[in-house]
Amino acid sequence: MNSSLVQLLVLAGIAIFLVLRLRSVLGSREGFEKPPANAPAGRSAPRRDFEVIEGGPDYDIIDHVDEGSDAAAALAEMKRHEPSFSVAEFLSGARGAYEMILMGFERGEIEDLKPFLADDVYATFAEVVAHRKEQGLTIEAEFVGVREITLTGASFDPDARIAEITVRYVGELTSVVKNAEGEIIEGSATSVKRQKDIWTYARNMGSDDPNWELVATDE
Repeated sequence: MNSSLVQLLVLAGIAIFLVLRLRSVLGSREGFEKPPANAPAGRSAPRRDFEVIEGGPDYDIIDHVDEGSDAAAALAEMKRHEPSFSVAEFLSGARGAYEMILMGFERGEIEDLKPFLADDVYATFAEVVAHRKEQGLTIEAEFVGVREITLTGASFDPDARIAEITVRYVGELTSVVKNAEGEIIEGSATSVKRQKDIWTYARNMGSDDPNWELVATDE
């Protein structure tokens, strides 16, 4: 056997060894290889180094009360019993309710407010309005707006499904008190006064009636 043939056989052996070595390290691909299941087309599936935790903070709640507070827990229970409940939407409605109820009381027009007031609150309002009439007093008031509205407390009774939410208002209005002769005895039609109120609303969560009732007032 001549030297050139020996060299050729040696080179062939080395080539076969290198091919087998590369296959063992890199593996082999034959034709079109499908991407791994659930991987986006055109790129390999990313390695997942963490677990996704479902849920998380409910900003509709913690935007208005402290996370982990009793009020936050109560609001979460309200949502659990009535998933469509929204704290932001409640406060929007409470803003409109404040103007409607406050102006109805100031002007002595409370009959239409009855569906929105607890019986004892309505009775108190009616007593004040009746007392004004006995004295011949009238109030002329104009609502300017709500300067501040803050959710200050919340509670929930899971057995009765009764929710209570307390709201603090800072409102602005003009108010003039006149006697039977039409003379101004208090207030000003041009001077805006600031009024602070703390009102508590209640509702049976899950009820077909969407209205909240004003169940307590304070300052």
